[in-house]
Amino acid sequence: MKVSILTVCLNSEKTILDTIKSVQYQTYDNTEHIVFDGGSTDETTSIAKSFEDKIRLVEGRDTGIFDAFNQALEYATGDIIGILNSDDYYVNNHVLELVVNTFKTVDTDSVYGDLDYVHYKNKNKITRRWIAGEFDIGKFEFGWVPPHPTFFVKRDMYKRYGAFNQSFKTSGDYELMLRMLYKNRISTRYIPNLLVKMRTNGRSDGSIFNRMNSLKEDYLSWKLNNLKPHFYTIPLKPLRKLPQFF
Repeated sequence: MKVSILTVCLNSEKTILDTIKSVQYQTYDNTEHIVFDGGSTDETTSIAKSFEDKIRLVEGRDTGIFDAFNQALEYATGDIIGILNSDDYYVNNHVLELVVNTFKTVDTDSVYGDLDYVHYKNKNKITRRWIAGEFDIGKFEFGWVPPHPTFFVKRDMYKRYGAFNQSFKTSGDYELMLRMLYKNRISTRYIPNLLVKMRTNGRSDGSIFNRMNSLKEDYLSWKLNNLKPHFYTIPLKPLRKLPQFF
């Protein structure tokens, strides 16, 4: 099985090297890494071009991060699609091997695992630990969602149920997973291992404005899919994160 890893970046010179290396050092070699750059003005593309014999660098313009992911997805030829943000990296060299082995041994459309948030300037300092837990469809109604960078999906699922909704600014990943896992009931399997480390500067985490916009888009994710959340579903989504800090 071939794995396509999609990374989108914009002025990510401080972190993109770790991202690329974490893919290149994987023991599973039937992979392709598609890096979409949305017009960086720093050294991001120079760093990426130093790996151009090992990655596919696509330079273009986009209307936002989810438009960029959709453009990168058009270049993917793998059986399995994984998303790795330009601030993220795989925790070790065996992540993709573990992912593929799970797909091979279990009849599933997708898999996911655990994620650590680390300090932006100190990768050894864990700020949050996201233990996703076993899948239960009902958890979505209580604000649950798997960590998106650990979510690997068969490419056929994107063809069948669509890619990212480009109108979203922060919750396009949530809407995609809600649409695939909850609305359309694709199968999934939990890998009880740490797969990804993410630096703590995500768009949906920072200011009060970003947090409120994210909650608004979370609700819109249900509405656009003709789903009706409980009154507690959306408020519980950020509240579920609190134990991750302890």
